[in-house]
Amino acid sequence: MKKMKLRHNLKGQLVCLAREAKEASRVLAAVSSEKKNTVLKYMAESIMAGKEQILAANAKDLKNAALKRLGKAFVERLALDERRLMEMAESLREIARLEDPVDKNIRSWVRPNGLAISKVSVPIGVILIIYESRPNVTSDCVGLCFKSGNAVILRGGSDAINSNLAIYEVIAGVLDRYGLPRSIVSFIDSTDRKAVDVLLTLDEYINLVMPRGGESLIRQVRDRSKIPVIKHYKGVCHVFVDDGADFIMAQRIILNAKVQRPGVCNAVETLLVHQNLAEDFLPTMIESLQDAGVQVRGDLLTRKIVKGLKVATEKDWSTEYLDLILSVKVVKDIDEAVRHINNYGSSHSDTIVTQNEANAQKFLKEVDSACVYVNASTRFTDGYQFGFGAEIGISTDKLHARGPMGLEELTTYKYVIRGNGQIRE
Repeated sequence: MKKMKLRHNLKGQLVCLAREAKEASRVLAAVSSEKKNTVLKYMAESIMAGKEQILAANAKDLKNAALKRLGKAFVERLALDERRLMEMAESLREIARLEDPVDKNIRSWVRPNGLAISKVSVPIGVILIIYESRPNVTSDCVGLCFKSGNAVILRGGSDAINSNLAIYEVIAGVLDRYGLPRSIVSFIDSTDRKAVDVLLTLDEYINLVMPRGGESLIRQVRDRSKIPVIKHYKGVCHVFVDDGADFIMAQRIILNAKVQRPGVCNAVETLLVHQNLAEDFLPTMIESLQDAGVQVRGDLLTRKIVKGLKVATEKDWSTEYLDLILSVKVVKDIDEAVRHINNYGSSHSDTIVTQNEANAQKFLKEVDSACVYVNASTRFTDGYQFGFGAEIGISTDKLHARGPMGLEELTTYKYVIRGNGQIRE
């Protein structure tokens, strides 16, 4: 792995780093599945062997976050403990167990002239990950990019710099151990924002950019990049409780989606309730949410049913709180619920709680989001939960990937054509 401390000649160093990553990606593309899996397993062992070093570095970041008075949700995303390190290691092992996505025959056919054509999966090349406060992104992205044959350039945020660097360092010798170029994984430990601006111009060497963080970061990358971008955008996720829904099921799903881990992108931010059950359902539901520490903001009808709630403004409907705050709206029917989600949502994850199969099918077909659920929490939008081992991000775009991006989403394809002397007439 290659670590870069940027000082002088910023652009020159970054061009050199990107060029070396491109060269390393060609080496990695030829590495066998068996060798990649062995390396991934050893990376997992290295995470656990270096846990004291990683947790000590994380403690520095948490101390700095406290001095800056950063929010509770931010700190929750930043914090590591032994359980989370075990999850990071297990993600690497799970990636090793998955089928190699490279060199898969997607489709084959023979033309009338005898040409045999195959569509074959190949790595994308070099992937740039720009991310902020979640240190587990470092190991997740290394694992997924390595298994899919892509070189990766990592540029984490300043608030997690010590944690990211420690995770990098405990696995930095693994590639050397197995005779692989260090430039397969490059880590930039400078927090100079100019580095991002330079990297986004290096389309000669970098094939894809994946920004993971707040809206301002994602917009900056989208607006300045000369390289194709897949956005891990905000999660304005919804639960719609349909007429005739099971109240107990709905309550469990809503509490899980809002309270279990409010500072992540798949947590629910808006609750929509069918008008036919609002008076019976909302008082108990809102009381349960408030008991769990959630601040509830309601539309006019919600506030008529439950007194004393804060007003939900127009801005609230499109806000990703990443906190124990929930907006609630009473809707006339499923059509209004679908319109609301498609108008205010972020195309991330939305769920309907219903016993009506026709309404379930309507919701699944008409809600334009990467992940749509029936009778389940939005918290399952996660690469590990989907069986991908981890995710490089959750795409809210439509090209070329949507939802949790695992190994298959980190490949493209090429056409392989075999002939026996054919020429075009």
